[in-house]
Amino acid sequence: METIFTKIIKGEIPAYKIAEDERFLSFLDVSPLQKGHTLVIPKVQTDYIFDLDDSLLADMWILAKKVAGAVKKATDCKRVGVAVIGLEVPHAHIHLIPINEMNDMNFAQPKKKFSSEDMEAIATKIRAQL
Repeated sequence: METIFTKIIKGEIPAYKIAEDERFLSFLDVSPLQKGHTLVIPKVQTDYIFDLDDSLLADMWILAKKVAGAVKKATDCKRVGVAVIGLEVPHAHIHLIPINEMNDMNFAQPKKKFSSEDMEAIATKIRAQL
């Protein structure tokens, strides 16, 4: 069964894309913890991140590092927190979350809502830093 991420990869569901190549896609989380909360996913649908081929997994982290740098510059946060949970969508993904304090990365807190204009603006700002 296809995941929502596979549908995003295929263009069936729109996304605020940050970076894309033949193997990976990075886009804004539509239910973010913070403004600029970004996901990095492989285009191959694999449920558990540690089931990915070693080279694909390594390259995914290298892309995440690059995107995290752009997120940090675009959001002017202290750090970019990283999380791999993998229970909410059965498709391997890395969360990159702009943080200024510990609670900014608390997944139990209510998710934030931003207008499509705000989402596009932050995506544009992040892409400009790549």
